[in-house]
Amino acid sequence: MRVIETTPDDPVTAELLTAYFAERTAGFTGGEYRVALPDPARFAPPGLFLRIDDDGGAPLACGGLREIEPEDGRRMEVKHLYVTPAARGTGLGRRLLTLLEAHARRAGAAWLVLDTNRALEAAGGLYRSSGFLPVPPYNDNPNATDWFAKPLTPPAS
Repeated sequence: MRVIETTPDDPVTAELLTAYFAERTAGFTGGEYRVALPDPARFAPPGLFLRIDDDGGAPLACGGLREIEPEDGRRMEVKHLYVTPAARGTGLGRRLLTLLEAHARRAGAAWLVLDTNRALEAAGGLYRSSGFLPVPPYNDNPNATDWFAKPLTPPAS
């Protein structure tokens, strides 16, 4: 497996995001899913966008981290965490989330936040088992039904 620092508009990464949005749109309940293509500038440092490819170069997963307005300290938000159907259940989602969290810690974030939809049961389970706790909505994402936060401690010196 190879972890690649990328951008949402990289052609290979964009194909993953297209699959992500198509899957989300097809399985969305409770209204119409609003597709919001990620602005690459929002993931510029201190943010980050990662892709995980298999050893043959096939893309398997992606996800990003962007800085948002501080509240009780610097906050970074996980966005567009996606694992291809063929790679689900292999631990790639957890690995990607762990990599993003480590980056947020190095960047000095006090909080890691994310939103999701309760229909994404596996994602919600991943977030809860990774130490995220439910919080009141911190944004107006019409696709989200659940918001989570995780306090981060600074990296050991």
